[in-house]
Amino acid sequence: MPERILIPILACALWACSPTAQPDRNDDPTRFTREASWHFGVQSNRLDVPERFRAYIEVDNHSAHDLPSGKGDWAWYFHSIRRIDTVQDHGITLEHVQGDLHRITPTSDFPGLAPGDQLRIDFEAAPWIVSYSDWMPRAYMVQGGSEPAIFANTDSERFEDFVHPLKSPEQQLRNFEGGDHEPIATAARRFEAHTGEAPLLTDTEVSQRIIPSPAETILGQDQAVLGPDWRMDVQGAVSREGDYLAAQLEDLLGHPLTGSDSANSIVVEMDPHLDGPGPEGYRLVVETDRIVITGHDEAGTYYGIQTLLALLPAAPQNVVEIPTLEVIDKPRFQWRGMHYDMARNFHGLDVTLRLIEQMGRYKLNRLHLHLTDDEGWRLEIPGLPELTDVGARRCHDLQERECLLTQLGTGPHPSGTGNGYYSRDDFIRILRHAAAHHIEVIPEIDMPGHARAAIKAMEARQHRLEAQGKTGEARRFLLSEPGDDSVYRSIQHYDDNSINVCLDSTYAFVDKVLYELQAMYREAGLQLDVFHMGGDEVASGSWEKAPACQQLIADPVNGLSGIDDLMPYFIDRVASITNQRGLALAIWEDGLMYDEHHAYPRQRFDHDRVIVNPWNNIWEFGHGDRAHQFANDGYEVVQSAATHLYFDHPQEAHPAERGYYWATRYTDTGDVFFYRPDHYFSNAERTRDGRSIVDLEAMLGRAMTPLKEPDNILGIQGQVWSETIRTADQLEQMVYPRLLALAERAWHRASWEPDRQSSSAHRDWLGFAQRLAQVEIPRLVGAGIAPYLPVPGGLHKNDALHASAAWPGLQVEFSLDAGETWSPYTEPVPDPPVNALLRTRTASGVTSRTTTVQRHP
Repeated sequence: MPERILIPILACALWACSPTAQPDRNDDPTRFTREASWHFGVQSNRLDVPERFRAYIEVDNHSAHDLPSGKGDWAWYFHSIRRIDTVQDHGITLEHVQGDLHRITPTSDFPGLAPGDQLRIDFEAAPWIVSYSDWMPRAYMVQGGSEPAIFANTDSERFEDFVHPLKSPEQQLRNFEGGDHEPIATAARRFEAHTGEAPLLTDTEVSQRIIPSPAETILGQDQAVLGPDWRMDVQGAVSREGDYLAAQLEDLLGHPLTGSDSANSIVVEMDPHLDGPGPEGYRLVVETDRIVITGHDEAGTYYGIQTLLALLPAAPQNVVEIPTLEVIDKPRFQWRGMHYDMARNFHGLDVTLRLIEQMGRYKLNRLHLHLTDDEGWRLEIPGLPELTDVGARRCHDLQERECLLTQLGTGPHPSGTGNGYYSRDDFIRILRHAAAHHIEVIPEIDMPGHARAAIKAMEARQHRLEAQGKTGEARRFLLSEPGDDSVYRSIQHYDDNSINVCLDSTYAFVDKVLYELQAMYREAGLQLDVFHMGGDEVASGSWEKAPACQQLIADPVNGLSGIDDLMPYFIDRVASITNQRGLALAIWEDGLMYDEHHAYPRQRFDHDRVIVNPWNNIWEFGHGDRAHQFANDGYEVVQSAATHLYFDHPQEAHPAERGYYWATRYTDTGDVFFYRPDHYFSNAERTRDGRSIVDLEAMLGRAMTPLKEPDNILGIQGQVWSETIRTADQLEQMVYPRLLALAERAWHRASWEPDRQSSSAHRDWLGFAQRLAQVEIPRLVGAGIAPYLPVPGGLHKNDALHASAAWPGLQVEFSLDAGETWSPYTEPVPDPPVNALLRTRTASGVTSRTTTVQRHP
C-alpha cells in the first residue's frame, strides 16, 4: 500500500525549505527529476504465499519544487519485469501499461509532494526479485506537453544508484513451497568450494593446452623458432585462409613473412582425401623448419590455422617458439552454435563482428541471430521502412507512431540504450565477415508470438499510407486486425504481440521478408539455407475473437475445427513459403508442440530438413526428454538446454550478478564445461530451487525417453537473451568465457564423459580453467573484450586472511583500505586489522566484482 511519509531530508534542512525557497509549479519535469531521487527496494521474497514478493518504490523530493495536491497533469513511468497489479491508495494509481512498462498517476486525493517529503509505494507481485538486474533503470516523468525527463539517479547502469541493497535472507532467497536450497554465494562459501589446488600445468603445458581440445596430439622433442624470415606457401584453393594466417602472423611478429625460397616455410593446403579427419577436420604438423596445415576442406584448413595460432603467445613478439608436434583433429558435432538476441536490446555492429571473430577462433560455426521480438526489429527491410523507423526505436510515444513503447530500461528518448538496428549494408557485412570465419548465419524472425515490434510497425505503415489515400497498399502487409478483441497475456506481459495468423497479409509479409533476406545473402555472395521462424511462447487466447479467424474456421473448406488448429495452420503456411523458397526450417521446441505432450508429426513437413531447438529442460517440469523425442521422430535437433546453455543466467547465486534465473539460479563456466550432450540426462543434477536430483525418473514418476536416432542430434548451441543486457560491455561479460566452455564441448568429446566426478574430469577442468586464466582471458582482452572473472573466495582463520581463486593461475588481490589500494595475494595475510576486500584481476587490468571478508566473521 502506498503511504505518504514526511521525512526531513538533509537537503531540505539545509536549503530547500528555507523561507526564500518558493514552490515552483512550472510544468517542466526536469526541474523535479534532476534533484528528486527514485529507488526500488525489496522487503521480502518469503511471503506466506509461495512465489510472491513484496517490494516498494520510494521517491524522495530533494528538490525545491513541489508536486501540488490533486489530480495533476503529470505521470511517472518505470520498468518492472514483474507485472504489478493496479494499486490505488493514498492518492495515486499504479497500473501496468504494456510489457514491463508501468505508470503512476495522481488522483484527486493526492496530498502533494513538498520539498523534503517522501512518497513510498508498497506492492506485491510474482514470483521473486532476488537480483539487482531485475530492476530496470531510467524511470521518468511526463508533465503537460513538456518533454519526458528521466529521474537523474536512475539514468545509470550502476544498480546501487537506484536499487536499495539486498542483504537479508528474506531479500535474497526465493520462496518455493519447500524453500530455496541454493545458498547465496559468499566469500567463505566460495573459499570452501574452490579446489585450493596450485596450478596443475607448467607454463609449457599451459601453452599447449588448446581450447577446444584436439582429438589427437603427438608432441615432439624440439622447437620451431618462427620469425618474419619464414615464408608461406599457400594452395590456391585456400588462398583466403592463407591470407588470414598471414595477417594474424604479421600482427604477432610485427612484420610480414618475407623469407626467400630457401627459407623455412608454412604450407597451407587442402586435401579432401586426407586420411582420418572428415569434413571440417585437419592435420597440423610442426617441424623445426616446416609447418604444414592440411585441411579436409576450406573450413578444416581454417581450423588448423586456429590451432596453430592457439600455440602462439597472445602478446606480440618478434620471434616465437612452437613445439614440434602432430595434431589430427575433427569436430564432435557439425552444429556448434551461438544464439545472440539483439532484438530485446541492440548493442551495435562492432560487438557482433567481435563475436564472429571469437566464434571462429574457437571453432564454432553457426551464428543464430534473433533479429526480432516484442521489443525491437533489428534489420532493415527495403520497402518496409517502418520496421526500423518505428520498430527499432523505443521512446515515450503512447500512440506508437514514431517508436515503440519504451521497455527494458531504455527510457523515454530514442537515443536511449538498446535502440538501433543493422542496416542492409551492415547485415551484408556481417554475412561476409561470418563466411570468412566459416560461420553460417541463421536469421530468426520470431513469429507468430514475440512479434509486437513488427505488428506495431505495420500499423504505423498503415496509418502513413492511408493518410496518403493508399488504402489497398496500406493493408498489404498488415499483421493485426481491427475488431480483434482477443484477450491474452504473453509470458512477458504483452496483450498484443501475436501476429494474426488468419490474414493473407500476414503471409505476404513473411514472403516479403524472406525475399529480402535471400537478396542480402545473394549480394554477400552466399546462399540462405536455413530460416528460423521462432514459434515460441505464443500466448493462450491469441486469435479467439479475431473476426478473420472466426471466418476462417467457419468455412469448412479450410479444415479447421477451432482455435487450437490455428497454430498448426500458421506453421503449415510458413513451412510452405519456406519450402517454395528452398529453405530448411528451424523452430524453437514449443513451436512444434501441438499440445504439452504431442509434437506435430515430422511427415507433416515436406522439407528435407526441419531443425528444432529444444530448450525447456527444467527437469522437474517433465519436458527434459523432448530433445530425444524430436530426434526419434525424425527432426534434426540442436540441443539448447536452458539449464546449462543459456548465458543470460547469472554466473553465480548472488544479487549483484546480472541475468534472469527462471531455469536455474546460475550457470557458471564450469556448468557449461561439464555439459554432456551424448548423455543428456546426466545433466539433470539440480532442480531450479537448488535441490540435488538423485534419480530423475523417480522424481518424475516415469521413464525418460531413450535416444534411438543419435544421428539426428546435430549439435549444441549457447544462447544469450538480452532483456537485462543493455550495453556491449554487459553483453560480453555474459558471453565470455562461457563461450569457450561451449566450444570445448561442441568440438571435443572428453574421455571422462559422462562421469564428471571422476579424477580425469577434475584434471581436465583444472587444465581448462588454468588455460583460461593464463592465456585465453588475456587474449580476449587483447581483442577488446572485457570478459567476466569469477569472484574470489576468502575467510579469516588462524588469525590470518586466506583467499582463493576459482581458476588455478588467476591472480587474487586484496585491499585493507576499502579499495583505495590493492596488493596481490600470494600467501595468508597475518591478522589484518580491518575487513578485507578481495577481487581477481588480469595483468591487463580487468577485474572481478569485489567481495568482503569480515574481520570477525
